[in-house]
Amino acid sequence: MADILQKLTVPIPGVWICLMLLTSCAWTGKIRHEDFNPDDGKDNITIFTRILDRLLDGYDNRLRPGLGESVTEVKTNIYVTSFGPVSDTDMEYTIDVFFRQSWRDERLKFDGPMQVLPLNNLLASKIWTPDTFFHNGKKSVAHNMTTPNKLLRLVDNGTLLYTMRLTIHAECPMHLEDFPMDAHACPLKFGSYAYTDHEVVYIWTNGDDKSVSVAEDGSRLNQYDLLGHNIGKEVISSSTGKYIVMTTYFHLKRKIGYFVIQTYLPCIMTVILSQVSFWLNRESVPARTVFGVTTVLTMTTLSISARNSLPKVAYATAMDWFMAVCYAFVFSALIEFATVNYFTKRSWAWEGRKDDMDMRRRECAPLSKKANNTFNIVGTTYAINVVKEPGLSTIAKSATDPVKIPRMEEHFLESKKTYNSTLAESKDERVPSSKVKITEATDRCV
Repeated sequence: MADILQKLTVPIPGVWICLMLLTSCAWTGKIRHEDFNPDDGKDNITIFTRILDRLLDGYDNRLRPGLGESVTEVKTNIYVTSFGPVSDTDMEYTIDVFFRQSWRDERLKFDGPMQVLPLNNLLASKIWTPDTFFHNGKKSVAHNMTTPNKLLRLVDNGTLLYTMRLTIHAECPMHLEDFPMDAHACPLKFGSYAYTDHEVVYIWTNGDDKSVSVAEDGSRLNQYDLLGHNIGKEVISSSTGKYIVMTTYFHLKRKIGYFVIQTYLPCIMTVILSQVSFWLNRESVPARTVFGVTTVLTMTTLSISARNSLPKVAYATAMDWFMAVCYAFVFSALIEFATVNYFTKRSWAWEGRKDDMDMRRRECAPLSKKANNTFNIVGTTYAINVVKEPGLSTIAKSATDPVKIPRMEEHFLESKKTYNSTLAESKDERVPSSKVKITEATDRCV
């Protein structure tokens, strides 16, 4: 009996000490959090370290959640921090977004003092993540300064939130028939690369209205207005199966102010300047030539500069038609000047020929009047000496008396002699200019 009492008396002091501590705590009230905060923090770190080690122990990140049992649902939403610029020549645009994805992995459920566990981005490489890619993306950049811009949160029910900051250069098909009064819808398409719609399904987190949002000061567009956006979902088929594709269309409207100042007003002023040549005298050939050639060259330069900001499309845009009409007006003004100049010179030639013919008629008329009593030899007019006899005064007298007519041969000989002697005397002398003019006039009349 004594041995039994000795054994019971040994643990009694420890029991009494515990009872005393509990009694003092009950008297002083509840345990204060600040008194045990450092220890609690150490305990939390230890607890979550053990939780993560336990979760990752035997975890295979090569297998998607619910493999062989259910379809994995990936909820997505996008916050656009900046939109633009838009390149017309390359038909692409740049967008900076926070791309968020959320899914549930039953293998990562845990029980702990915190409901949401913020994790480092390094853990993302150790768990399964969706293989999302952008269908129309030319180049995508994940920001890594100063550290990779990624966020990973784990909820106690196994739900994961994975966010990253991306800069995406995406294609934007453009139809430029109405340029520069055109509008475009630039798409952003993304989906799973390897998993079909029987394995991974994408859905919008907040429905079709609020899953994509743009910051108020997020527009970086100089030539466009961002009118809005609409989102949707598509299913595409390929040789490997059907895939879910999430789509977002950003609607853009081009600003026409730049083109009015740089193209439309200069073209209009050039056309007006080309029409000024119609008010100039048609005989002012240099002035009208300067107007025509200068305006044609100006229109050519404007059309080339307007085309440099556009891709080399095979169809004509609205600006091309406008430039063609302006060019037609300018070129027609130049053709009009050439036509008027041609017909003016032709009319001058016809009028000069008519005046020359009138002058010939005037010069030949006096010579024809002298043909009855004079004759011309090499531009010199000589009179025929016909002496009127008294017997020719009356018809009655001439009928009775014989008519005495002088011999013409004598006068011609005398005249010839006189002409020859004149030539001999003036052989070494210059012919007067008056005689040359008379000779030319006689030649024209002949």
